[in-house]
Amino acid sequence: MKTRTILASLTVFLAGVALSFAADQSMFMGTWKLDEAKSKFTPGATKNTTVVYAPTGDMVKVTVDGVDKNGKATHNEWTGKFDGKEYPVTGDPNSDERAYTVVGHHSLSLTIKKAGKTVATGKVVISPDGKTRTVSVSGTDASGAAMNITAVYDKQ
Repeated sequence: MKTRTILASLTVFLAGVALSFAADQSMFMGTWKLDEAKSKFTPGATKNTTVVYAPTGDMVKVTVDGVDKNGKATHNEWTGKFDGKEYPVTGDPNSDERAYTVVGHHSLSLTIKKAGKTVATGKVVISPDGKTRTVSVSGTDASGAAMNITAVYDKQ
């Protein structure tokens, strides 16, 4: 009888943990627009002006639109899970893989790679009210120069 009670309790606990992570991920979903006045970019850095997080089955699709240092439109996509594993990026000449990991109720860590080498790392934080998303990234650009970005987005 004790074994059944322990197993039932464990099952309920694990279901709660799973729901908690699902809830954490849902706060990232939606369309986010860059608030350039509140953001800081290394000169010449690409600016991601619109980022859309959308559930796709048991994965998340992240679609990013922006402008490069010359004002040319950019577009890239990533589909994966927030499980720390690397998933491919399409459309970004500076990266070919990204990995996101849930690190708290309102935050993700991220790793960006090109040809198997880490080129940038960062953190994505959602404000407690769910209206603001701040992305802090540091690493190197395509030419090998250091870059630091703090981009603030408003939920649409």
